[in-house]
Amino acid sequence: MEKEQYDLMFAQEEQHWWYVGMRRISRALLERYPPRSAGVGGLSPGGGRSRDGGFSPVGGRPLDILDAGCGSGGMTRYLGTLGNVSGIDLAPEALTLAKQRGLPRLARASVGAIPFRDGSFDVVTSFDVLYHLNVNDDRAAISEIHRVLRPGGIALIRLPAFDWIRGAHDEVVHTRHRYTRDELSGKLEDAGFRLEHATYANFLLFPMAPAKRYLERRQGSREATDLWRPPGPINRLLADLLSLEAIPARGIGLPWGISVFAIGRRVQPLAAPPAPAPAPVIIGTGMGASGTGGVATR
Repeated sequence: MEKEQYDLMFAQEEQHWWYVGMRRISRALLERYPPRSAGVGGLSPGGGRSRDGGFSPVGGRPLDILDAGCGSGGMTRYLGTLGNVSGIDLAPEALTLAKQRGLPRLARASVGAIPFRDGSFDVVTSFDVLYHLNVNDDRAAISEIHRVLRPGGIALIRLPAFDWIRGAHDEVVHTRHRYTRDELSGKLEDAGFRLEHATYANFLLFPMAPAKRYLERRQGSREATDLWRPPGPINRLLADLLSLEAIPARGIGLPWGISVFAIGRRVQPLAAPPAPAPAPVIIGTGMGASGTGGVATR
């Protein structure tokens, strides 16, 4: 992604209607499908609320969370209201901005090669990452997410939906592919996840997307961005409209939208480490300590 797009993200993530609404939908999905890793309590709305209504774990140990592809760190900081959050991103310019948010646990790494041991996290999130041109193999990345989750842990993945509404914004953020709900669900299941839920989001504004993309094509625009923020009252109205989708998104799901979410749970136990090899047994030969002949091991 171009550096100016990271700068825009950094400037807009706190207040832009799209980010506000997506945080609320993500929160609703995490509340509905919490991790069940050993020693972790449930997720409770209320305790330790953040400015826009965060939530915190109740009972047990704090959650260990990985934001895989953290970008400029806005959502990563929000996830810190749940527990101990770490972030990885391949772009150094994104990590520079994320550090400015005071995030202490950041690393430069690809989602295709996550630098943590098996079973390190209760929750792994990946928001608008796997669609990118730099992710050559989304199946390998999903398998990596599965690997670093503890049994009972969950992955929450969000991606842009429907390749046929690809537009100028996709050009500037280097979109490789936009996904359908069935496609994303199938890739989670292929990686060993039990699919808990999948839904589209940004449903109410979906009819505007094809019209916007059509106008972009007519005008030959290849430089447009979707990250401009409208005036305050309109921005708040759009944030409220998108936030309304949190209830159906966590329930029956939405039949279409500009984004798609999927939640998968790791159900397989961690692979047992191999048993240590038995120590070699030296069979004596009747020779002294300096003897070298007739020694065998088994």
